[in-house]
Amino acid sequence: MNLSVVTFNAVWGDKEKNLNRIKGYIESAAKRGSDFIVFPEMALTGYDDEAEKPLEEKMQFKLSETIPGEATDEIEKLTQQYGIYAVFGMPERDASNPSTLYNSLAIFSPEGLVGSYRKMHLPAPEPNWAKRGDKPFILETPWGPIGCAICYDTYCFPELMRYYASKGCRLYINSTALAKCHGKGLGTTTLEAGVIREGIYIASSNLGGVDLYNEFWGGSSIIGPSRKTWEPYYFAGHKFTDEVADESEIFTATIDLSLATRFLFKDNPSVEGTDWRPDKYIAMFEDSIKDPQHGK
Repeated sequence: MNLSVVTFNAVWGDKEKNLNRIKGYIESAAKRGSDFIVFPEMALTGYDDEAEKPLEEKMQFKLSETIPGEATDEIEKLTQQYGIYAVFGMPERDASNPSTLYNSLAIFSPEGLVGSYRKMHLPAPEPNWAKRGDKPFILETPWGPIGCAICYDTYCFPELMRYYASKGCRLYINSTALAKCHGKGLGTTTLEAGVIREGIYIASSNLGGVDLYNEFWGGSSIIGPSRKTWEPYYFAGHKFTDEVADESEIFTATIDLSLATRFLFKDNPSVEGTDWRPDKYIAMFEDSIKDPQHGK
């Protein structure tokens, strides 16, 4: 498949401008032969929170939309017109409870809007405005299932990536807003580890440059298995800490998903099962939940 990721310097609080730029990148990627394009977390509005403001006065609340809504309707027309898959981040308003917001991905196929993934794990300061989602999202495509996740989901909770790989996903989407305040090791290290450990491809799209006050790394990339044992390969893009990583740019690569081995999740006759042992992990996690020290 032909895959594109975008390092995107969202204009904080300017939904109209960001939406227009997202549309432009989708059109350009399609004309260049891309089958799938990935944008960062909160690309529609910008990311940074104004901690001192109540929810109703926050940018995320004012610019939030339901999915489907006005912004997704516009993108839907484009993905249908160009026959392309696309995902981008936005603040989603709950249609049944307008005071509830989620940090979400809007997900599209050539047939139109497929749905939304609501970020399951929220680092500070996101709980100031968003609620946690509680369901993974697997996008069915002609290339097989693709797992969708956002930022903190990826870097600190490998359970989600492993779940997707166990379900047959050979490609994992990481829409992210990783800022320089988060340090140098978190992003590149964990993405490369995921590629090595799960034997899959990762398409990571990050904000780049200054938002409202945070400076974001950029470093959007397409990473996958290398011919060298236990090494990742960068098919396109940059590491987060590369000198030019925060420049606004689209990166495109052709990836061969047959090279995604997912070896831990396939039957291993020598151990009469898979090396991955979810039945044992379930028991371990249940024991952890019951432990009086849980949450302390």
